[in-house]
Amino acid sequence: MQKIAIIDVGSNSARLVITQIYSSGANNMVYNQKEALRLSQKINKNGELTEEAFTVTLDCMRSFASMCKLFDAHRIIAVATAAIRNAVNGKKLVDVVKKETGISLEIISGKTEAYMSYLGVINTIAVKDAVIFDLGGGSTEIVLVKNRKMVQSISLPIGCVNLTSQLGIKNKMSPATAAKLKKTIAAQLAKAPWLKACGLPMIGVGGTARSVGKIDQKRIKYYTPKIHNYQFAVQSFKNTFKYMQGTTLAERKQIAGLSADRADIIVAGSAIIKALADCTKAKKLIISGCGLREGLFMEYLTHNTTLPLIVKDILLSSTERALNLYGPDIEHSHVVAKFALTLFDAWFPLHQLDASWRRLLNTAALLHDVGITINYYSHARHSGYMIENSRIFGVTHMELVHAAIMAAWHNGVSRGYMRNKQYRDLLTETDMLRIAKGALLISLAEALDYSQTQVIHSIKASIGTKGAILTISSPMVPSIELHQLKQVSKWFKKAMGVPLIVKTKK
Repeated sequence: MQKIAIIDVGSNSARLVITQIYSSGANNMVYNQKEALRLSQKINKNGELTEEAFTVTLDCMRSFASMCKLFDAHRIIAVATAAIRNAVNGKKLVDVVKKETGISLEIISGKTEAYMSYLGVINTIAVKDAVIFDLGGGSTEIVLVKNRKMVQSISLPIGCVNLTSQLGIKNKMSPATAAKLKKTIAAQLAKAPWLKACGLPMIGVGGTARSVGKIDQKRIKYYTPKIHNYQFAVQSFKNTFKYMQGTTLAERKQIAGLSADRADIIVAGSAIIKALADCTKAKKLIISGCGLREGLFMEYLTHNTTLPLIVKDILLSSTERALNLYGPDIEHSHVVAKFALTLFDAWFPLHQLDASWRRLLNTAALLHDVGITINYYSHARHSGYMIENSRIFGVTHMELVHAAIMAAWHNGVSRGYMRNKQYRDLLTETDMLRIAKGALLISLAEALDYSQTQVIHSIKASIGTKGAILTISSPMVPSIELHQLKQVSKWFKKAMGVPLIVKTKK
């Protein structure tokens, strides 16, 4: 078991994230700290970081170094981006930080920054083709992704902080300033002709992207505060941007979803997103809560474990990580998932759930028992809650809700589980019936290994003239499992419309 610290000193803020890696291969964040430095605003006319920039950076790094020591971090990976990279005396600041705190800051190139952001996104959002942009305080990295591979990338020296400072955007923008802002951004985007009219969805990384996503969530009263993989129409963002252009600083501070400390730089940052959307002709905007830091962590894992740099199946990988972190009996969970998928495939004419539900069923089945770590007697509903709130990637927010309810209902359908859930009214009756069928398959699969001894070696499911046939192979009479199957048979008949016929063989 070890703890890895990732430090990212950006142009607007610095972050420290400490992640614990367990012997099982699972990992989870155990500490997170953010400090606003605004280094892009602390550069003099000679292109040098000011004395104030040195002071705030050193104070921050001392704090980070202390926390790394308190958490007993085994490794510190620390990087600096645009503000320090472009400053005349950036290397001097890095040397002072090393001398005063022991932290070795690596000044990474714009290309490296773009690649790390790409790794953070592509391993956590299930997208095949897209334009990823990491909009920071002093630069914007843009990546063109085709078939999940990075085919083009560029780092542009425009960000929400330095554009705000250069153009003197403090309050309501004048038409002249707005025109100059638009022209400045357009000149930079012209350096990436491969973006023009590609029509791909845009995936935004960084504080500005998260802010515009949060604003949209507040606007529509979205049911969850989750921001990673939040998807909405570009036109919706453009409408918000049009409004923000005509606001004063005081008015922007009142915008729901926008933090007060970002109100002064949100217009310049949003202008970059608007220009990029116009250039690419994108219709959809996806917000990523994962980027540079997650990319650095993935690179570390690849070099120190057997994990690939690009995860093939995002949903399965993140589900397995959650199982290794919380699962009370991992072997039993895998058996239940295997049996549930076997039943799903054989009885498709009965449940008529498509392939997307098969993936959700696998997640719910693997994690159906994780709630035992909270309370055995009500573990099904706790499993649902944990699935809803775990870092499971590769599905939409609502798909994860479907998987969570499946697990919560695997001991029987209980609509009371959703009594205080904000998404309750978003679920249709058809959704409920489909979720209940998935929960039933998990219940049957769990019954087939109820003793958790794997006494049933294999199963075969089919559909006969008199009902659904389940043939189980076991070297002995699986009395506990047969009893549990009988308990579920009434539910099966009600949900599937045919009786369950169980046969055994050695």
